[in-house]
Amino acid sequence: MRVGLGYDSHRFDPSRPLILGGIRIPEAPGLSGHSDGDAVAHAVIDAILGAGALGDVGRHFPPGEEEWRDADSMDLLARAVAILGEAGFRPVNVDAVVICEEPRISPVSLSMRERLAQVLGIPVDSVSLKGKTNEKMGWIGAGEGLAVHAVALVEPRA
Repeated sequence: MRVGLGYDSHRFDPSRPLILGGIRIPEAPGLSGHSDGDAVAHAVIDAILGAGALGDVGRHFPPGEEEWRDADSMDLLARAVAILGEAGFRPVNVDAVVICEEPRISPVSLSMRERLAQVLGIPVDSVSLKGKTNEKMGWIGAGEGLAVHAVALVEPRA
């Protein structure tokens, strides 16, 4: 078994919809980014790719390439799962934490877990997702954006 760590952060962009973990969160500013800005998906991608020693989201889906502009990050995650599979591994579980003052994550965490589990091809009880504040400290505490940490366990495919 192998463990990978992922991280992503984005500034808020009120001109875009907020998508986290593949779920659109209404009445909240979106996130800047070349793709749809889904920081949860990006951190999970980095975690599973890291566990397979396969690089990161930017290596496989470079932000400078027009092909990935406004891309659905759940599609990118599915592609990362396929890359992991080609290397002989499969996801076992994922744990992620979203750090932000707003929006509150707990009301949508189950929906995000279900969507992530679906794309990862693992049971929903193998995906953990929680929200934490930054206690009003730093750029996150000032409401400028959010950050996500994720860890993934992968194992060789049977």
